[in-house]
Amino acid sequence: MKIKTAKEEYLAKAQDLSDDEIDKLQYRMRGKLYRRAEDQKLTLQEALAIQLEIEDEELKEWREKRAQMLTKSSKKK
Repeated sequence: MKIKTAKEEYLAKAQDLSDDEIDKLQYRMRGKLYRRAEDQKLTLQEALAIQLEIEDEELKEWREKRAQMLTKSSKKK
């Protein structure tokens, strides 16, 4: 996984997270990203912002694949 730089919109979202949301996000954070935050190559805010962006991208991809599956399924009927 290539480490990205955090975009401003995701940095803003990361700053608005509650402590509980931060804990949940850290739990889902990938190992390499988490280690970089621990080694202080990234701030916690930057790491959280990158994780938010990654999850948004994955959700977008999932939605696209799901839409394709539904289209295929409806064509068969």
